Amino acid sequence: MSSEHYTPAVNPLPPVVVALCVFIMGVELAFTLGTRGIIGGPTAVGWRLDALQHYSFSPDIFDWMVENGRWPFEHLIRFVTYPFVSGTFTQAIFVCVFVLAMGKMVAEVFGSVQMLVIFVLSGVGGALAYALLLDPRFPLVGGFPPVYGLIGAFTWILWRKLSLVGANQSRAFSLIAVLMGIQLLFGLLFGGTLDWVADLGGFATGFALSFLVAPGGWARIVGRIRRD
Repeated sequence: MSSEHYTPAVNPLPPVVVALCVFIMGVELAFTLGTRGIIGGPTAVGWRLDALQHYSFSPDIFDWMVENGRWPFEHLIRFVTYPFVSGTFTQAIFVCVFVLAMGKMVAEVFGSVQMLVIFVLSGVGGALAYALLLDPRFPLVGGFPPVYGLIGAFTWILWRKLSLVGANQSRAFSLIAVLMGIQLLFGLLFGGTLDWVADLGGFATGFALSFLVAPGGWARIVGRIRRD
C-alpha cells in the first residue's frame, strides 16, 4: 500500500553534490587502478604525476603570470582543476566525505547552483591565499580549500541562525576552530606543509560569498547600501 505523503528517512543528496564526489573519486580511481596496472597499460603508471604537472596550482607559475602580465588559459584553469587532483587515495576519500556532509547542508539552504559557486570560488580563494601570503615551494592539490569554503558557508548559516535567536554568534565558529586546531596539532606532531593557509583562505571565501548567494542576500546588501 503506497502513500502520497511518504517521507524518506534520509533526505536524498542534491545531484550536484553527488556529481562532485563521483568526479573526484572517478579521477582518483583511474589514478589508483592505473598505478596498479589494472587499466591503461604501461603509461597509466604516470597518470597521477602527469595530472599534477598539468592541473595542480603552481605558485611559481602564478608568480610568472603576475610578473609578466600574461594569463594563459592553460595555467588559469589550474585555479579550478587542482581540487579534483588528489595527492593520495585517502585525501580523495576525506574530501568526498566532507563534500557529502557540508555540500548537502549548504545546497539545501542556498541552492545547488549557489553551492557549486561557493565550492569553485573557494578553491580560487584558497589558491590565491596560498600564493600571496606565502612563498611556497610545493604545488597545491586536493579539494580541501573548497571543502573549507563549504564549511565557511555552513558556519555562516549557523551564524545567521544564532543571530536570529539572540545567541552568542561566536559559537558558529567552533567547527573551524576545532579543525584548525587538529591541523596544528598534527603539524606539530608529525610535521606538515602550509596547506592550512589555503584551507583558511577557502573558509574565508566561502563565508564571505554566503552574504551574496544566500536567499535574499544580494537584496539585503543593496537595501543596506541605500539606507546608508
